[in-house]
Amino acid sequence: MVAIGAAVLAGPATGLAQQPQPDPGVTVQLNDNTAYELGLVNKYVHGDSNVALAQCPGEGLKAPRSTTFSSPVLSVGKYDYGPLIGVPANVSAEVELKEGTAPGAYPLTVNCNGKSYTATFSVPSRQVGAVPSGGARAGDGSMAS
Repeated sequence: MVAIGAAVLAGPATGLAQQPQPDPGVTVQLNDNTAYELGLVNKYVHGDSNVALAQCPGEGLKAPRSTTFSSPVLSVGKYDYGPLIGVPANVSAEVELKEGTAPGAYPLTVNCNGKSYTATFSVPSRQVGAVPSGGARAGDGSMAS
């Protein structure tokens, strides 16, 4: 059983070593999935905190302080240059959607060590935030007779 495991490990490692990997380890995304909520990666969430995330090789576990985010539809705020627990990123920044941004797909770019890397994120339509006055509410008994 040990011999089989060693052969399996040796096979793929050789194949992977031959594949070119430009700038390994650099990633960029908007938001991250949580243990209780999936489908957040690269989706803007209206009415909630949104965070730009990137993994940028730098000084130990920290990204270089020269690392920046940009997007034509996001305002970038407070940066944190350090590793995050449970998220493959070592730089993050608070972001907010600019007023008047239409639903659609937009770029999020990180400038990491003098190179730019881009991910595409989506902005969904806004949901109705309140039930109209006098409208029925599911589960409150207002429709019971």
